[in-house]
Amino acid sequence: MFVILMLITVLAAVILLVVLVSNLTKIIDDLNAIGGNPDSYLSKLRLGLRAIETETGHIPTEVTTLNTELGVIAEGLTGVDQHLVNTIDSVVKQERG
Repeated sequence: MFVILMLITVLAAVILLVVLVSNLTKIIDDLNAIGGNPDSYLSKLRLGLRAIETETGHIPTEVTTLNTELGVIAEGLTGVDQHLVNTIDSVVKQERG
């Protein structure tokens, strides 16, 4: 009886290993289709991301210049706003007056 149980256990372990190897082989094939080949989806995505990185690589250096220039424009617009407020106040006083 002990020998039969041992053989059944060994057979179950062999079946488990065969199923495990079979499924791992399928998983590896699927992963290679996604990213293992030069024409895979992952390599195309990687190529696109590199292109974006190259095209936008100059942005960090230009942002500081842009922020400085926008600060100057903001100061000028504040002055224009104050002139418009003064003009509107003058027109309102003139109409009442």
